[in-house]
Amino acid sequence: MTQPANTTSYSKNYSLMTTILFWCGLVILTSMYITIPLTTVFIQSFHVSSTQAAWIGSSFSLCYALGCLLYGPFSDRYGRKVFLVTSISVLTVVTIAIGFVDSFYGLIILRGIQGLVAAAFAPISLVYAGEMFPPPKRLTAVGFISSGLLMAGIAGQVFSGIVNEYLGWHAIFFILGILYFITTLLVIGFLPKDEMLRPKESVLIKFKQMTALLKQTQLLLAFSITFMLLLSLVGMYIILGSYLGSARFGLTNQEILYIRAVGIIGMLLSPFAGGISKKIGTATVLRGGLALATIGLFALGLSPSLPLIVLMSIGFVAGIAVVTPVIISIISQLAGNARGSAISFNAFILFLGASTGPILAISLLKTEQYLLSFGILGSILLVGFLLSFFIKLVSTITSKSVAPERIS
Repeated sequence: MTQPANTTSYSKNYSLMTTILFWCGLVILTSMYITIPLTTVFIQSFHVSSTQAAWIGSSFSLCYALGCLLYGPFSDRYGRKVFLVTSISVLTVVTIAIGFVDSFYGLIILRGIQGLVAAAFAPISLVYAGEMFPPPKRLTAVGFISSGLLMAGIAGQVFSGIVNEYLGWHAIFFILGILYFITTLLVIGFLPKDEMLRPKESVLIKFKQMTALLKQTQLLLAFSITFMLLLSLVGMYIILGSYLGSARFGLTNQEILYIRAVGIIGMLLSPFAGGISKKIGTATVLRGGLALATIGLFALGLSPSLPLIVLMSIGFVAGIAVVTPVIISIISQLAGNARGSAISFNAFILFLGASTGPILAISLLKTEQYLLSFGILGSILLVGFLLSFFIKLVSTITSKSVAPERIS
């Protein structure tokens, strides 16, 4: 069991640490979503099909998901900050290199490498927050990190759309590379090193812990819900962009970007998920968030007017935003001493969903039935809502005579 050493000297910097972690999550995960508004651009530039163009985004998120499995165990053994600094430094170089690429397959390969390198942040930052923040501040920190990860889904689309409009898609990666260089300096200068007394366990043992997690039914239920979150978020925005640009609404790319940006309002709930959970209960937040997101998706296909579509998209995003940090907290509690491995595996599942989202959305759009497309995504989240009733949360008061309590 790792023990914190010398974190008291940074007790006055928790707000700064939280801000930096939020910023890192926002800018690093921006890379995952920048290709969503650029599908048509890539189809025209590389003369490929929409399905092929979708792989420019999916290659990143799929490799990101695989990377989440790798960095957690290695950081358990060698430390968190060293991997954060190294990954963002390499990410800077790879991202700038992508700006010079004019080959479709070269772009897919480098996007995959970019995703693999960027993957260090999500699992390591969440465990870092658990180790470096005192319990009263921990869930708030996780909420801000989750908020950054989720806001990237909208910020990335708006950012790439604006830059592409004025400077072209290559400039997107040059600007991101500069932001990553600045971010590297922030992490080096202002995030304290995690000086832990780490066990001398081999990394292989950590990977075996991950496989053992798959034998726990309760964790499998939670992982299933995690998979649905970014799948539905990414899928919704791809379908929504096509829907708003269709003959029914006929919006321009710039107008669609404005509607995407409004979704950030829903993201603002994520940092407060912990406080809300304390007041009304974890179960209520989990199920309420899933219900809100599900209703939002079904309503998007039925909404007759643009203002109602905007409102429903905000409601959907708000539901996803409150569920994400809560499900991380639940998984951490269910996993017990294996929480580090569980959080890493949860990050893998989360971004595996993100890589599946574009492929599913493109397939649904081929039907040209937007009501059906939103309905299928809504049905997926409805399954997650129903699964949430079967999750049990182990009591925080450990006792041999106390059985696990249902989260109610």
